[in-house]
Amino acid sequence: MPSQIKRKAPFQLGLDLQFASEALESKWSEIFSAKKIRPWVKASLQQDSLILIRLVGLAESKRLNRDYREQDHSTNILTFTLTEDTPSSRLMADLILCMPIIEKEAKIQDKTIENHIAHLIVHGVLHAQGFDHEDEIDALAMESLEISILKRLKIKNPYI
Repeated sequence: MPSQIKRKAPFQLGLDLQFASEALESKWSEIFSAKKIRPWVKASLQQDSLILIRLVGLAESKRLNRDYREQDHSTNILTFTLTEDTPSSRLMADLILCMPIIEKEAKIQDKTIENHIAHLIVHGVLHAQGFDHEDEIDALAMESLEISILKRLKIKNPYI
C-alpha cells in the first residue's frame, strides 16, 4: 500500500461526471458539477488520471456491489480501478456514488452533503491508487491521509 500522496508536479486529470437517471441529474446537477468535484479528486492524486464519477440509485449500487464484490446490498461508494492489471502511468478508475445512501448518512452524521461527498470521493480516489483499510494499521494510515487532504480543502475531519 502506498504510504502517502507524493506531490511533485500537477497531475493531469480527465474527469467525467454521470448521472444514472434524469431524476438524479435533476436533483443533484445544480449542487455537483465536474468543476465542483475536480479539486477534491486532484487533491487526492499521485499520478495522471482518467476518473469517472457516476451518481446512482439504490438498485444500481446493489447490483454492482453484488456482481463485483459478492455483497448483496447497496453501499455509499464503489471504486473500480481499471488499470490495476496493466502497466500504465495513467490511473483509470470509476467511482460509483449511491446518492440515497450518502444523503441518509450525511443527515445521520450531521454533515453537509457536499462535505460527505468530498470525503467519499477522496476515499474512493485513494482506493483506486492502492490504499486500503483491510487492517488497523492501513486503516489508520488511510484515515490520516484523508484527514490531511480534506484539511487542505478546508473540510473538517469526517471521523470526529
